Amino acid sequence: MSAPAEAATPRQWYQFSLTQQIMLGLVVGVALGWWMSDLSPEARAGWDKWMTLVRDVFLHLIKVMIAPLIFASVVQGFAGAGDMKKSLRIGGKALLYFEIVTTLALFFGLLAVNVAQPGAGVKLVTDSAQSTAGLAKPQTLTEIILHMFPVSIMDSMARNDVLQVVIFAVIFAMAVIAAGEAGKPVFDFCGSLTQVMFKFAGLIMKFAPFGVGAAIAVTVGHQGLGSLVALGKLILTLYSALVIFVVLVFGLVIWIARVPLKPFVKAVREPFTLAFATANSEAALPKAFENMEKVGVPRGIVGFVLPFGYSFNLDGSTLHLAVASVFVAQAAETTTGIHFGLGEQITMMLVLMLTSKGVAAVPRASFVVLVAALESFKLPLAGAFLILGVDALLDMARTSVNVLGNCLASVVVARWEGEFDDKKAAAFLADTGPKA
Repeated sequence: MSAPAEAATPRQWYQFSLTQQIMLGLVVGVALGWWMSDLSPEARAGWDKWMTLVRDVFLHLIKVMIAPLIFASVVQGFAGAGDMKKSLRIGGKALLYFEIVTTLALFFGLLAVNVAQPGAGVKLVTDSAQSTAGLAKPQTLTEIILHMFPVSIMDSMARNDVLQVVIFAVIFAMAVIAAGEAGKPVFDFCGSLTQVMFKFAGLIMKFAPFGVGAAIAVTVGHQGLGSLVALGKLILTLYSALVIFVVLVFGLVIWIARVPLKPFVKAVREPFTLAFATANSEAALPKAFENMEKVGVPRGIVGFVLPFGYSFNLDGSTLHLAVASVFVAQAAETTTGIHFGLGEQITMMLVLMLTSKGVAAVPRASFVVLVAALESFKLPLAGAFLILGVDALLDMARTSVNVLGNCLASVVVARWEGEFDDKKAAAFLADTGPKA
């Protein structure tokens, strides 16, 4: 067998790993976008058309694998345990962890925005409230619960509704367990489907540097580098808060759960980079699935925790909501003179703790939840539209932290269950062979 020998062969200097290829695509994309931003509108439209095409082809190919990968992984993981109580215990631990960490994210955002005061001195033009007419309304708690249960699994898969696919897969896996021997062929099929989808993901990832470069070129081409100065303090506040949150909260979690740092960093760098460059969590999901399993998290836990986290563990998005909502309150004080005190801010954080849990099921997710919070507290909606101007840059940061948080959650739950494989993590770190 020649495969092991090939895997041990070091890369040559000209053979870039996937991470290096993605980073190169990111740099080239920024340079191309900067150049595009200086073109005439007519000239830029042509470039924008083709860059958007490359970006969207990549995202479409990623999205097409999400539903079958999640379905097969959850069924295999849940039914593979053969123990209903154990599977439900894993879900309970995951939800408890999600609630603690997302709550910390809200309060870190609240602290950062009050210290930095990015909205102080910003004047709002309060004439854009009508623009919210076409937005979907945030869901109530009962609507969120009802939305979890699909009417048609084909419809849920077509819309890539992750939470509905997970719920269906869990119930389906219970039926596979209950069916005994009759369910074994279905279980084996899901195992084979998971492996095929990982190979499918490997093929699509070869296109990732081009998709990433095109995505960032479109963003920079539209925004320009100079147009970001006016809201630079808000961008800096969010990025700083996210970095501090990752270092302190995730760092503490890594220490408490004894997560092997170097293997974990190696495993998450590609999903993190993909999420940052595309501002799309789905783009990072297949690679996150593959690498978390390689680093020592059992497939059953990866298949359950990662998809579940995409609805309930959006650390970056919840921190962003705290920063954005108080930013608008600070700008409103400059415009109207009405002070939005700490008591009102804490009340708004409690509201966001509930509404942000359904963020993944709402069109234009974070923006809609932000508008709902501003309306609830009689704050000018013009502030939300001001933020929308730089939302692409904010989205890159919050999405990448969402992905990082979900990857960490899978390791924490695996360690909590006593099933994390440290030997596998050490072998993954030592593997220096060529990457797909």
